[in-house]
Amino acid sequence: VRSRMVAVCYLAIALFILTGGLISVTLYNAGAGSGVMLGMLAAANTLFSIIIVLMLPKHIIRSIITAVLDFFYRIEITGLDAFKNNKNNAVILANQNSLLDPLILAVYLPGRPFFVVDSATAAKFWIKPFLKLIRYYTVDPENPLAVRSVIDEVKRGSKVVVFPEGRVSTTGGIMKIHPGLAMIAERSGADVIPVSIEGSQYSVFSRFGKKFKDRPASKITVNILPARKLKINENLTSAGRRAAAENELYDIMVYMKYRSSKIDQTIFNAFIDSRHRMGYRFKLMNDITKKEISFGGALTAAFVLGGKFKEKINPGEYAGVLLPTSSVCSIAVLALHAYGRVPAMINFSTGIKNVCDSCKTAGIKTVYTATPFIVKADMQPMVDALVSSGVEIVFLDKLKITFFDKLRGLFMSFFPRVSYYMVCNVPAPADPAVLLFTSGSEGTPKGVVLSHKNVISDVYQVCAVLPFNYDEIVFCSMPLFHSFGFVAGFVLSVLCGFKVYFYPSPLHYHVIPQLVYETNATILYATDTFLAGYAKVAHPYDFYSLRYVAVAAEKLKENNLNVWARKFGLRVLELYGATEASPAITSSTPMHYMYGSVGRILPGMEYKLKPVAGIEKGGELVIKGDNIMLGYIKSDNPGVIQPPKDGWYETGDIVDVDENGFIFIKGRAKRFAKIAGEMVPMLTVENEIFLLWADGMHAVVAVPDEKRGEKLILFTTQTGASSSKILEYFKSKGLPEIYVPRKIKIVETVPLIGTGKTDYVALTQRAIEEEAEASEQ
Repeated sequence: VRSRMVAVCYLAIALFILTGGLISVTLYNAGAGSGVMLGMLAAANTLFSIIIVLMLPKHIIRSIITAVLDFFYRIEITGLDAFKNNKNNAVILANQNSLLDPLILAVYLPGRPFFVVDSATAAKFWIKPFLKLIRYYTVDPENPLAVRSVIDEVKRGSKVVVFPEGRVSTTGGIMKIHPGLAMIAERSGADVIPVSIEGSQYSVFSRFGKKFKDRPASKITVNILPARKLKINENLTSAGRRAAAENELYDIMVYMKYRSSKIDQTIFNAFIDSRHRMGYRFKLMNDITKKEISFGGALTAAFVLGGKFKEKINPGEYAGVLLPTSSVCSIAVLALHAYGRVPAMINFSTGIKNVCDSCKTAGIKTVYTATPFIVKADMQPMVDALVSSGVEIVFLDKLKITFFDKLRGLFMSFFPRVSYYMVCNVPAPADPAVLLFTSGSEGTPKGVVLSHKNVISDVYQVCAVLPFNYDEIVFCSMPLFHSFGFVAGFVLSVLCGFKVYFYPSPLHYHVIPQLVYETNATILYATDTFLAGYAKVAHPYDFYSLRYVAVAAEKLKENNLNVWARKFGLRVLELYGATEASPAITSSTPMHYMYGSVGRILPGMEYKLKPVAGIEKGGELVIKGDNIMLGYIKSDNPGVIQPPKDGWYETGDIVDVDENGFIFIKGRAKRFAKIAGEMVPMLTVENEIFLLWADGMHAVVAVPDEKRGEKLILFTTQTGASSSKILEYFKSKGLPEIYVPRKIKIVETVPLIGTGKTDYVALTQRAIEEEAEASEQ
């Protein structure tokens, strides 16, 4: 405090003298007084100001710099006490989003640590004055001797700041770890202290800060995480140790990036942050209506619609959303969040029966939809069934919205944070944010309740490992009732400030490639089945603008991977997840990619492998983290959230993990089939067939299918069984066509295991062998 006060006094004197010089120059230009005398006075004042600044002690100069940085950037530091109490020698790992970052650490970190400065950077004339303020080593990362001198300094008990990426990030994310800098942490054996700097990427000193509206008022936070030790296998060779050190430092950096994100807030609050960062007029979303909607327009519509929604839905209640992938659907979700209501995304592809059962299970009393959608999709029977079950249907296009409602919404959009807290009892981050539906192993719909923290955590987990740019354009045709479409296509896009183009169906293979071309999309989300369909009809130049093609929901086939690489020059990234995990669990990235693997576990998650009988290598994947759901809502206890035991979620997938952390899926333990990206519960199919042919014995298994991922095969003792009869029966029950087995095999008996249960393993093996024989013929 004392040095800060002295610094302010010195600065005031210098500014006073400099101001005198500027006044002299002004008078001279105005023709007042002797030109020579005024010129000499201005020069003397300026020179005297410079001398005063240069004569200041270093700690006073540091205090002046901190005062200026605090004024412009409101620097906030966390974890400083633990840093001060750490008396060990340490390597401080920091990310670098801008040219400000080294200066921030130099003036705010106590104890005057050494800095590792690249020789090319140190040679720049404008850098040299700042180097006078710090202790540093000038090194060439490619020179082992230069790196060794830094290692020796750490071993002598010093703390050394290293920017292991070796450059300023061009994305705001973590870039590759320089092997030479990684060896400083590995060879020294010192503590590793991760330091995350966030917010400087929005300043004018970053490589992309000029794209943001919120500069230079952005708040910069410096988060100092607890110290840790690198754990490198001593038996590795020098090259192996270097690679292991790079991987571990990268994992530390991405975890640090994730932990420094603002995950403890609501989705709507995060949306408001994005609006302030990108600007009120930034064009955020578009769809087939060709109406671009800005942040301001989205906020205005959300407050207007939300005002109507609150008349029928109480705070915290579930409100059904029966809409296609579109801007309207996205705004409806934001409108519900703006007033503290919880959207329940209705999966209308599962059929009338499942939709009605889903509403009953979750206690949904009101469903919002739109007349054009109901008419075009021929969904009037579903609407009638919902009304018959006691659900009120509200059509958005028939809501009475007055001029005063629009004016009020417009006014609130200019002050969204204040308006949000005035009109809404803002939920806690751990409160429900969305209800998504999936099918349970017992064949009845289950609701998966995700909190605000669940969803936001998963967004920032993905952003920590995928180097997104700040000018991405997302093409989203995945349904928003699916976790992949809802979180990746919608929430991630709007929270990161990406432009997003919504399209209502991923099945329009001839239309989507042309739209990707017209919108200049850089990110495309799809399933393997959809990618195969696009590749068949697309022109080789249709996907010229794409940077990322991300596949999830089903296995990426090698043939599809090769087609996209050869025809479009794109490497398809495979993701793996579950609705219960909000949904991403692993992700392939440009930095960590291995064919056959679904990538590495995302930062901030724990996992373990549960042994499975008959599986020697690997086991059932069990996971825990901030992105794991609040719990299920099941039909046996409607409306009640049943949380996972101790926060651990059993995925039901049998996986293997290699020494580098890559996860390979070997099979599914639960009896589900993934057909064109949709989870089909085989038990439900069996139960319905038992109702159709009660006298027979039936068993349904799934085998791989080149076109749709998997297909169902029915083994039955029912004479005369046919797919047409099953299809007719399923339609009468409101079940989707995807539930109908593709093949029927009539057998004399269905094999059983010793306990009397059906031997699904033997049946699956038989089905695979018969399919292989048929393909050879």
